[in-house]
Amino acid sequence: MCAAQPSSQPSLRRYLEHARGGPTVLRIVLGTQLRRMREAAGISREAAGDAIRGSHAKISRLELGRVGCKERDVADLLTLYGVTDEADRSDFLTLAKRTSTPGWWHQYGDVLPNWFETHLGLEEAASVIRTYEVQFVPGLLQTEDYARAVTALGHPQATAQEIERRVALRVQRQKLLTAPDAPRLWAVIDEASLRRPLGGPEVMAQQLRHLRSMAELPNITLQVAPFSLGGLAAAGGPITILRFLEPDLPDIVYLEQLTSALYLDKRDDVDHYLAVMDRLSAQSSSPRDSLALMERLIRQED
Repeated sequence: MCAAQPSSQPSLRRYLEHARGGPTVLRIVLGTQLRRMREAAGISREAAGDAIRGSHAKISRLELGRVGCKERDVADLLTLYGVTDEADRSDFLTLAKRTSTPGWWHQYGDVLPNWFETHLGLEEAASVIRTYEVQFVPGLLQTEDYARAVTALGHPQATAQEIERRVALRVQRQKLLTAPDAPRLWAVIDEASLRRPLGGPEVMAQQLRHLRSMAELPNITLQVAPFSLGGLAAAGGPITILRFLEPDLPDIVYLEQLTSALYLDKRDDVDHYLAVMDRLSAQSSSPRDSLALMERLIRQED
């Protein structure tokens, strides 16, 4: 059996110093590194599970970045994989410790579903976010009043306090668009979502003006999929694709449903949705024409 060595130690130290996205991204990075070392050492998931007093399913969750990592488990796996250099082991153990550090969104745990926490972490780490929305303006671009109307519609039994907590979470989430090294947001919005008077005419006019303002930022591109298109390449629900600068993070497709979400990272799945987004962008109005449409809608609301 060959001893495994860390696949990219400088890269690992870079994550420790500069990683974005909080524990979500760190878990994925650590899991990827551990999987590569296990495979290089020719060790099965079952054997790795035995080494940490767990199962192959636990190793699978750890390698996929679905769970935090106990330092003791990581130390045992490093020993099993033949990693003996103290500096290397220290980096891995520091990374393991940070995977359990709560993200900023932890303070909203009372209104935040578990399946959405992963998306927040990935969104913070992304360099490019491509999204297509059918019914609503994308969450990253919603005003407070519009977000309040959307939240009340989606959670009709929620108290006023719960609604305000959800709106505050959305507003906090939007800060990444104007932060240093902000990701590029490329959004395609169905015309129906711009014409639906959610929250009333005044709220909608404010939302349209906000979209116009956000579209002026250099990292934001907005396109409208007009009614004139008829059928669209993305028949169905909303789509978000996240791309990362980090080599250990593949493109991820996020498909949100009413009470859950799917995260797809298999190459064939991602390629399919990338092709769909490319067709949507090609079919939709140009950013300039999209802004012109918004201007017309603003005048109508005013």
